[in-house]
Amino acid sequence: MIKFLIICSLIFLSFSVLALIYRIYKGPTAPDRIQALDALSINIISGIAIISVFLRSTAFFEVILLLGILSFIGTVALSRFIERGITIERDSE
Repeated sequence: MIKFLIICSLIFLSFSVLALIYRIYKGPTAPDRIQALDALSINIISGIAIISVFLRSTAFFEVILLLGILSFIGTVALSRFIERGITIERDSE
């Protein structure tokens, strides 16, 4: 029963990933695309966690943590780029 639920959740998650890829491709504005990229990374993290439960392994926890950190940094950097036009401010002394 648990394996059936895990497989169903992976199927629904893959439909969600396909919808987010469509949103990234067709997004009307750049902030919509950034939001879709952030949601896509959350879905990828969720998929890895579900696969980890399916395999009964804790080896993927580091990968999940790394993807979460990189996703956060990427979202912040892209948002700053849209807001200000630059991502890293340098002093012009």
